[in-house]
Amino acid sequence: ICLTFCLVGFATNHPSKLLDLNSALLSICFMLFLGFTDDVLEWPWRYKLFLPSVASLPLLCSYEGSTSVVVPIPLRSYLMNGGELTALARFLGLFVVVDDNTDGAIVNLGLFYLVYMGLLAVFCTNAINIYAGINGLEVGQSYVIGCAVLFHNLVEIQAGSLSRENHVFSAMIMLSFLGVSLALLRHNWHPASVFVGDTYCYFAGMTFAVVGISGHFSKTLLLFFIPQIINFLWSSPQLFKLVPCPKHRLPKFDARTGRMEPSTVRRGEREMANMTLINLFLQIMGPMSEERLCVVLLVFQGLCCTLGLYFRYNLAQLIFD
Repeated sequence: ICLTFCLVGFATNHPSKLLDLNSALLSICFMLFLGFTDDVLEWPWRYKLFLPSVASLPLLCSYEGSTSVVVPIPLRSYLMNGGELTALARFLGLFVVVDDNTDGAIVNLGLFYLVYMGLLAVFCTNAINIYAGINGLEVGQSYVIGCAVLFHNLVEIQAGSLSRENHVFSAMIMLSFLGVSLALLRHNWHPASVFVGDTYCYFAGMTFAVVGISGHFSKTLLLFFIPQIINFLWSSPQLFKLVPCPKHRLPKFDARTGRMEPSTVRRGEREMANMTLINLFLQIMGPMSEERLCVVLLVFQGLCCTLGLYFRYNLAQLIFD
């Protein structure tokens, strides 16, 4: 409801953004509904990877931005050498367009860029969904990421960016998202009286995908997902069945000490800790209470978002011009 009021007010002054507004609302609401059905019906993982792509179709169909990407400076010599396209560039030219007028600095991915954005929606929704399981973590990490996104939007708006209107659009969505997330976090914090389930995880992930795509800063958005990327990479052996993967990999609660400990899975003759970032923190730092564990993980999330902002505004100039 908050999002609808904010975006209707935004569209009143920016009628050219009405299509983006409708597609954003449709994608977010569709993913919210799919999250609810997952909580009720418990979809298999193969559907969880497919459904976010379907939910992002309205957004991708209305996308009118550039499909070109800027090639990092150290890689441009592999595409252009002495004013001529290299063998690699000619091979890539069978699928994409390498701009030889910019000395290999720009590559137009065309349809592949839309595929990338669809995969971004899949990643954002599932990355939050698998990095969860303790009170306050799902909403807390989303709130921290949302604050980083809003800060990025405000910096770009203040700087008079060429994409200023897109960042205003993103900021309107983030203000509504942060408001409802903060209210929810109050009830989801340990000891939780409200449990968010997959419904909120999918809603949050699609909201971030929407602002990243509509705001044209999808690469910057990924800088705020460093813990989720680490969790995905560390979990990959279990997710791809290279290591036994139980249905739930949540840390276990020791009622005697009142602390959380890494959950385990049997592999052959020995037991090993489930491969999640939550269990990894418990292995490194030792057993701790659920509330303290959540605080530690959220502090790590905040540090990673700060690092992402520092990289975006201070180190990116070393890689891109």
